[in-house]
Amino acid sequence: MNTIRRRSAAAVSLAGLLALTACGGGESSASDGSGPPRTGGTLKVSFWPDNPTFSCVDPFQVYWIESRSIIRNFADSLTDQDPATGKIVPWLAESWTVSKDGRTYTFKLRDGVTFANGKKLDAQAVADNAAGWIATVKATNGAAFGSSYVQGLTGAQAIDPKTVAFRLSKPNSSFLQATSTTNLAITDPAEFQLTPAERCTGKGVVGSGLFQLDHYTAKVETVLTKRAGYQWGSELSENRGEAKLDKVVFNYVAEDSVRTGNLVSGATDIAWPRNPFSPQDEQLIKKSGSTIQERPLPGVAYTLFSNTEAGRPLADPEVRKAFSKAIDRKTFATTIFGANYPVVQGPFDSTTPYFQAQTEKLAYDLAGAQQILDAAGWTVGAGGIRFKNGAELKIDYPVTSAVPGGELLQAQLKKAGINLVLRPLTPAQQATYTKDGDYDLTSTYFTRADPGALQFILNPDVANSKGLANRAAPPATVTEVKALFAKAIESSEPAPAYAELQDYLVDQGVTIPLFERVQKAGIGKKVHGFAYTSESFLKLNDVWKDS
Repeated sequence: MNTIRRRSAAAVSLAGLLALTACGGGESSASDGSGPPRTGGTLKVSFWPDNPTFSCVDPFQVYWIESRSIIRNFADSLTDQDPATGKIVPWLAESWTVSKDGRTYTFKLRDGVTFANGKKLDAQAVADNAAGWIATVKATNGAAFGSSYVQGLTGAQAIDPKTVAFRLSKPNSSFLQATSTTNLAITDPAEFQLTPAERCTGKGVVGSGLFQLDHYTAKVETVLTKRAGYQWGSELSENRGEAKLDKVVFNYVAEDSVRTGNLVSGATDIAWPRNPFSPQDEQLIKKSGSTIQERPLPGVAYTLFSNTEAGRPLADPEVRKAFSKAIDRKTFATTIFGANYPVVQGPFDSTTPYFQAQTEKLAYDLAGAQQILDAAGWTVGAGGIRFKNGAELKIDYPVTSAVPGGELLQAQLKKAGINLVLRPLTPAQQATYTKDGDYDLTSTYFTRADPGALQFILNPDVANSKGLANRAAPPATVTEVKALFAKAIESSEPAPAYAELQDYLVDQGVTIPLFERVQKAGIGKKVHGFAYTSESFLKLNDVWKDS
């Protein structure tokens, strides 16, 4: 058994902790952090496990949310994005301009910025990063996660030591936001002399952030150490200089109960789950004097996508519409994640720029679902399941242990006469089933604070899974979806096109949103200054600890 799956000696049993906190009286709040922030100390963060098949800490390649949170704190980007407004603000770049044709982005850089190894971060270093990104796209055949952020990028040129111009083959209104992300963080370009696999281990990866990467041991721990002399944080941080903490240690814990137990016992300072805490764990955390901070993850909501190939039940748009109406999303959210959990309102989570709520269209309507199926010729048969021409209305939904709420969804759909079959996937099948089309229904999401993220699921030209993209809608619908993406991305004012896109996706049943993805974190009572980035990642600029 992997050591990260064992209950550590520091972890107190859940039952014991419940008893202790019950004896401790009512809910208490964390210290208000009054007085000046203290410097020094080590912050301990317990994450969801590292990626089991692609452990990586190279900014351009990695997609694992936890790794990107770590990267955000040792590698800065050209711009930053305000979590509250979505506005792009200066960071390594003091200013920028966009050409009239939308194909050239020119950035003026700050003076005095260096990488953690002392090298200057100048225009040539940024241009060399662009060349490295393009080379990595080719070397990985587009598999590197950053590939989706540099669509149309042909290169960059250092105009002078402080000025760099990026060239695009066609307009891409998402590119400016891309420059604020962890995946386009600027690193010492020497790293691109190494292979992508070498860089994933952390070898040669040097950023300009307020911490530096001390070491990365895949699936075990990552350690960051304070960097002396840092003084170029973005305006979104109160502290734009050196970190208050000396060190940050991230470990990877599989069991939610162990992660929560470590927080409550004081063995760790921040508990960071992948899926939200259970209502029981939330109660335990709050009773211990710790707090819970939360923010919806921007980008594509946790969404169900159909296989619309001929002969599949969800190829019928009426069945897709009935399927969506039969989902009681509010009950799903509150049952699985707790009473105050937000209900998904559209194809995107609510923190995504240009988000438009589709609340009425996604409302629970069991009677409406039944009427649609009646009209489509699906009659109720044995066990309440519907049949048509002798065929059962059966939906094959391959799942892993990480898919939440499958049984509840199954029960909801059965009320409409739909037999949702939850088929457990083996590790080998997980890697091939969407490519092979061996499913009726699948689920996925994409974290990015820009609605263009969805094209990397639905647009076959750029999608990470061509199989899913080509089957998610009939060919004519795919063509329209691509046209709406192009209209938004190539426009300097993309809001109307993104609004039209969101309407179309729900109306056509291309996306069937299931729940809002919310990042929650349990914060120990000695920790102050916690904040989320626009990507809902951990931001450490203002964090400090009581002694």
